[in-house]
Amino acid sequence: MTAKLLVADDHAIVRRGLHALLEAQAGWQVCAEAENGQAAVDLATQYRPDVAILDYSLPELNGLEATRYIRVASPGTEVLIYTMHNNEDVIRDVLKAGARGYLLKTEDDAEVVRAVQSLLRKKPYFSPQVSETLLDTFLSGDKVVASQTLSSREREVIQLVAEGKSNRDIAERWKVSIKTVESHRTAAMRKLNLRSGVELALYAVRNKLIEP
Repeated sequence: MTAKLLVADDHAIVRRGLHALLEAQAGWQVCAEAENGQAAVDLATQYRPDVAILDYSLPELNGLEATRYIRVASPGTEVLIYTMHNNEDVIRDVLKAGARGYLLKTEDDAEVVRAVQSLLRKKPYFSPQVSETLLDTFLSGDKVVASQTLSSREREVIQLVAEGKSNRDIAERWKVSIKTVESHRTAAMRKLNLRSGVELALYAVRNKLIEP
């Protein structure tokens, strides 16, 4: 039986590399590629892949929120986060969102194959470096960070505003009123004690919601 895989990364060269690596494995097929988080969600909903391989720092909808939506739209799809960020807060957040694998882009090709194989067997997978980070976090005690208090919509509005989207753009995207968007934006800024759009953009960069 053919294993269907989805690849989402905003860099075409990364998508091409993963595509070639994955399709070199017997019985694996890359059924879709996406260059942003929203496209990843739409394609996962359409193709129902066995594994979705997502960069964390995707435009429009980052890997965290894309994971959350994919797990709802296609519960049978396992999510592997493939990223440069070896950050305990990011790892914890995507695991809570439903990802079952986390792999660093600094790992070699064999590690990518092992990760996908593991998720196809419905088993979690973490690269050795990520496992060390998780162990250190466990031993030092879990930290409470401000981002944990944000709702999914509040995190999403922070990313979209930081990417330059207006309240009207976001309202049209979500199919809600501008007032609803303003409410989410105001709530997020209040929780994070931010006073301007510039501070909000800096928060998004520091917390890996967008690339600087």
